[in-house]
Amino acid sequence: MPPSQSTLTVQERRQQILELIRARHFATLDDLTGVLGVSESTVRRDLEALEEEGEAHRIHGGVLYTGSSPKLPHFEMRQPMRWAEKKAIARMAVELIQPGDSILLDGGSTTYEVARLLTGMPLHVVTNSLPVANLFASSPISDLVFLGGSICPRSGVAQGPLADAMIGSLRVRKAILSVAAVNEQGFFNNNVLLVGTERRMMEAADEVIVVADSSKFGHCSLTHLCPLEAVQYVVSDDGLTADWREKIESAGARLLVATVQERQTTPPPELGDAGSVDSPIRTIRSS
Repeated sequence: MPPSQSTLTVQERRQQILELIRARHFATLDDLTGVLGVSESTVRRDLEALEEEGEAHRIHGGVLYTGSSPKLPHFEMRQPMRWAEKKAIARMAVELIQPGDSILLDGGSTTYEVARLLTGMPLHVVTNSLPVANLFASSPISDLVFLGGSICPRSGVAQGPLADAMIGSLRVRKAILSVAAVNEQGFFNNNVLLVGTERRMMEAADEVIVVADSSKFGHCSLTHLCPLEAVQYVVSDDGLTADWREKIESAGARLLVATVQERQTTPPPELGDAGSVDSPIRTIRSS
């Protein structure tokens, strides 16, 4: 016989919660207390811990699954790299989004961290990323539009002429984009088809927000996306040098800098970058 709920360890109980919300994508507090046979306060503590780990996101009425990144080569390689920086950047970027906004989200690993934090907000979401779309597909408070096209098997991102044509019929308030590199010439990515699609995203948005950790600055990648002055916001971490902060400010965009509390020791990205955009600089302390 399986062990009774009262004999489960904290870790076993939290794993059961994860399995339940992973299967349903959304669960109410009553669902969880009923299945687990524990108090509401116990479930709340468990959900708080799971949310801190990035596995779940509490919203009014229940909890959404925002668990581990999909098993795609792009995420397997990229997501663990500079994860503390990505989380801090995501917390800062979310401050730019208001309930009811229409937003475009690309398929970058930093954008994915932003998407995790937005799952509890009422939004109109447009994305070309299967992993991002999966986060919002079961949300009871958000509308989701998925852009079709040729799917890149490494990243689960739709790109190419079909995606570009669909974007052309849409208009959003904000586009949030990840990049592979930044230098004095502007922003870069390493996929030619994806850059074409991201340019259409920029054209469809009133404001463009680039999220990029400090390791991306001062380098170049395969394909040029746009000049520095073409975006309205750049969100990075406090590892960004004073020189690059000045370059970003002089380019005319607004720079938001997130403070990272605990950095991981991880190998640097294969492709570097550089940056530039603008004032004022804000700093947020990320816990």
